[in-house]
Amino acid sequence: MTADMWSYSPESRYKPGTRLIGFKVEASDGHIGKVDEHTEDVDASYVVVDTGPWIFGKHVLIPAGTVVRIDMKEEKINVNLTKEQIKDSPEYDKDKQRGDAAYRDQLGQYYGRSHM
Repeated sequence: MTADMWSYSPESRYKPGTRLIGFKVEASDGHIGKVDEHTEDVDASYVVVDTGPWIFGKHVLIPAGTVVRIDMKEEKINVNLTKEQIKDSPEYDKDKQRGDAAYRDQLGQYYGRSHM
């Protein structure tokens, strides 16, 4: 993935200003949790997913470019990642998410590699 990893694709049906908090998140192979927060920053968009008991309350940051579809009626987001890819993703660090280029690079490398 490239810089597009941090932007919602037109196919995702994301509309700027849409509030996604609370939407269910589905990996390619099943449910992973709910959106805890999200951004629509230019070239820096992402969703943070609360995985609940699935992986012991872990929160994961998922780049917006992995979102393949948003269903407004069902309040559901589909991502093109497997549950295993999400489970093995770098630990979410709320303090580093904004403005820490090294953290964003770490996430970009992980998600870019997991799409190869």
